[in-house]
Amino acid sequence: MTKTVFQKIIDKEIPSTLLYEDEFCIAINDLHPKAPLHILLIPKKAISSIMEIEEADGNLISHLIFTAKKLAEENKCEGYKLQFNVGAKGGQEIFHLHLHLLGWF
Repeated sequence: MTKTVFQKIIDKEIPSTLLYEDEFCIAINDLHPKAPLHILLIPKKAISSIMEIEEADGNLISHLIFTAKKLAEENKCEGYKLQFNVGAKGGQEIFHLHLHLLGWF
């Protein structure tokens, strides 16, 4: 299986500025922001898409959401949205699950 760019960042094969890291996920700035704050939260567990999650991944998905909330609060967002793009037709470009945090000040 070929590693995605996100897996290469997680494995430190590609340099990136991590905004957040813990045992479950990392957070980086989106290279093509669609809002004043656009952070990607990427689980360290290799899951290609929301279509591939299992019930056992519920805690991981919850962790991504709570981490996004924390980052939005730390960045003093007055409003924000969370977005999973699912599948090519749903706008997913990199097939490693990730959560978009789009925030406004």
